[in-house]
Amino acid sequence: MKQLLQYMRDGKTIIVDVPAPLVRPGTALVRTAVSLVSAGTERMLVEFAEKNLLDKARSRPDLLRQVLDKARREGIIPTLEATFNRLDQPMTLGYSSAGTIIAVGEGLQGFHPNDRVACAGGGYAVHAEYAVVPQNLLAVLPAQVDFDSASFATLGAIAMHGFRLAHPQIGERVAIIGMGLLGLLAASIVRAAGCPLLGIDLDPKRIHLAKQIGFECVLRAEAESAGRAITRGHGFDIILICADTRTNDPIELAGLLARDRGQVIAVGAVGLDIPRKIYYEKELNFQVSRSYGPGRYDPAYEENGRDYPISFVRWTEGRNLEAFVELLANGQVDVKPLITHRFSIEQAPDAYDLITGKTKEPFLGVILTYPQKEADQPFGHIENPAIPIGSSRTKTTNLALGVLGAGNYASSMFLPTVQKTGGILLKGIASASGLTARHASQRFGFTYASSSEQEIINDPDINVIAILTRHQQHARQTIAALQQGKHVFCEKPLAINQAELMEIVSILAAPDMPLLMVGFNRRYAPLAIHLKEFLSGAKEPLVAQYRINAGYLPLNHWLHDPNQGGGRIIGEGCHFIDFLTFLVGACPTTVSAQAIPDAGRYCQDNVCLTLTFPNGSIGSIYYLANGDKSVPKERVEVFCGGQVGVLDDFRSLELVKNGSRKIYRSPLKQDKGHRSAWQIFLNAVKNGEPAPIPYEQLFGVTQTTFVAMDALAIQGQLMIEPFHR
Repeated sequence: MKQLLQYMRDGKTIIVDVPAPLVRPGTALVRTAVSLVSAGTERMLVEFAEKNLLDKARSRPDLLRQVLDKARREGIIPTLEATFNRLDQPMTLGYSSAGTIIAVGEGLQGFHPNDRVACAGGGYAVHAEYAVVPQNLLAVLPAQVDFDSASFATLGAIAMHGFRLAHPQIGERVAIIGMGLLGLLAASIVRAAGCPLLGIDLDPKRIHLAKQIGFECVLRAEAESAGRAITRGHGFDIILICADTRTNDPIELAGLLARDRGQVIAVGAVGLDIPRKIYYEKELNFQVSRSYGPGRYDPAYEENGRDYPISFVRWTEGRNLEAFVELLANGQVDVKPLITHRFSIEQAPDAYDLITGKTKEPFLGVILTYPQKEADQPFGHIENPAIPIGSSRTKTTNLALGVLGAGNYASSMFLPTVQKTGGILLKGIASASGLTARHASQRFGFTYASSSEQEIINDPDINVIAILTRHQQHARQTIAALQQGKHVFCEKPLAINQAELMEIVSILAAPDMPLLMVGFNRRYAPLAIHLKEFLSGAKEPLVAQYRINAGYLPLNHWLHDPNQGGGRIIGEGCHFIDFLTFLVGACPTTVSAQAIPDAGRYCQDNVCLTLTFPNGSIGSIYYLANGDKSVPKERVEVFCGGQVGVLDDFRSLELVKNGSRKIYRSPLKQDKGHRSAWQIFLNAVKNGEPAPIPYEQLFGVTQTTFVAMDALAIQGQLMIEPFHR
C-alpha cells in the first residue's frame, strides 16, 4: 500500500510502498477514502524536519541536552549512532481520516465490515491507503455524511473540546481569535450551540471567507471596538484562541476582550506569557485545551479500548468525534466551503509544499484522496530484490534470518549488530504496522518486509528467528518458532508469567529441538569476561552489589502493564539477575525483595533484591527509578577472597588484589556484549553446539523474576525451585 512518510534527517516527505497492516484485537482495518492534512501540527513537523542539524538543536534545546547527557554516560560513538538512527526513522503523518472498515479484530464492539467510519489519532488515522484504528478512535458515519466531510472530524473534535472546556451557557457571547481552519470549525460549533460570536484574524482573505460562510468577523485592529459594541461594553463570556503563532498577542488580546471573570481557552499553539495585570484585575479563568478530549494520551483508553463511564466523563475524545459527525449529519456544520485543495495520495508531497509555503499559494482545508479498490498485492508483504537461498532449513551452515519486530531497539542496536557480524542471510522482517519493517528491510538489506509474523515463522527458507517484539509476544512467538523447527534468539524477557515459561520448558524437553537463546548480553561484555576471569581463582563465595539507575517511566508506560511489559523487574530486572548468575555460575536459590512506597508516582520500580546462591554467595540488586539520569546507569561491585572488582557502566573495570590495582577502560563507547552474544549464538547453531547459556540458567533467571515479584508482595524472602535438565 502507499503511505506518506516524513524523514527527520533530510526533511523529505515522500510516498512509499509498505506492507499493509494486519488487524489486531480491539481494532478495525480501514480502507482510507480521504484524509485531512493538518496545516498546523503537520506543518510544524515538516518544517522541523527540514532544518539542518544545528537548527534542529537550536529549536529543541531539550533534545540537545538529552543527547549530551547520553554522550557523557555512554560515550560519543553510541550516542552518535543512536541519534542518527533516530533521525533516520521515518515518521508517519496524519491524524484525521475517513474510510470503510474491511476487517475487524477480536473484541471490537459496535463496528462491522463495510461500516463507513471517521478515524482519529496520530499513528492511527495516518495518510495511508489502509489504517488500523482502535475502538475508541472510530465513529460510524450516517449515510448523509460523505467522506470528504468526515475527514474533518478529528479537527472538529479538537474545536469542540475547547468549546466544552468553557462550559458555555445559552446566550453567552464568544470571541474566536484566529479564523483559520480550526477557528472556522470552532465558529461552526459555537453557531450550532446558539451562541453569538465574533471572529478575529489578521488576514483579510480569511475575514472575507468567514463572512461568506455567515460569521461576523473583523480584523485584529478592529477587535476591541467591535467587541464593545457586540457585548455592550461587558466583554465576551468566552474567548477561544485558535491562532497558530509563537507571539503572545492572542493571549493579550483575549485578556482585553474578556468580561470580568470570563473564560479564556487556548485551543491553538500560541505564546503563553500571560500578562498578569489584565488577567488579575478581571480574575480571568485561563485553560489550555488538550487536543480532542478526555482519553487523549491515555494508552488504556486509546490503545486498549477501555472507555470511561459516561456518567463520570460525559465527553471523551471518542464521544466528541461522534458528536461532530452528528453535527455534520444534521447539517448544523458544513465543512465543504473550507476545502480549498484536493490531492491524490500520489501527489501528497505537493500538499506539503503547499502548507509549508513553498508554493506561496493561500490554502485552508487540504485533503488527500485514495483509490477505492483492493490492494494490488497481498496484504502483509513487500518484496525486495530477490536474493537466492537454499530451501533446506535443516542445513545450519546456510543460515537465513527472520525477524519479528522492527522498533527502536531493532533498528538502533540489534540489526546493526547483525549486519556488522555477517554470516547469515537477512531474509524477512515483520512488524505489526508493516511500516517499520519496510524501513528496516531497505536499510539493512532483507529480502522482504511483512506485517505478518506467520509469514516469517512459516517461511521454509528461514531457519533462525529473532524475536524483538513487545514482551507479551515473546513466549508465544518463541513457542511458534520452535515448533516450526527454527532456532530462536529472543530478546529479554523470555516470558512474563509462569504458564508461558513452563510451556517453553515443556517444548524444549523433546529431543533434537532447535536452539533457544535469550538476549542476556551483559555476560558477554569484554569487561564482564575480564571480571569473571579475575574472580575465577577465588575459593570463597562472593558478595556482589549491582546498582541500576534505571530512570523514571510514566505510570502509563507499557512496560508497567503486567499484561504487556510484565513490569520493570520481570521486563528488565532479568538482565541483572542473569549477570549475577553468570558471575556465580549458578542460579539463585532464594530471593528477598523490598521496595519503597510508590506514593502515586512509581510502580514497584524502586526495589532492593537480595539473592542467595548454592555456594553461599550473596547478590544485591538495587533497581532504582528515583535517581538523576545524568548519573551512569549501572555499577557492579564484587568482593571475593581478598579481591575487589568494580565495573562502572561497562565503560571501566577496576580490579584490586594484594594492593595491586588494574584498570581497563572503554573511553569512546560502552560494550555491553550485544555483538559477542549474537556471534556466539550463530556459532552454536552452525556447529551443532549446546545452547550458549545453559537452559537451567535461562529458565532459572526467568523463574527468579516471578518469585521476586511474589517476594515483593510480602516484602520478604522466598525459595526458588531449581530447573534441571
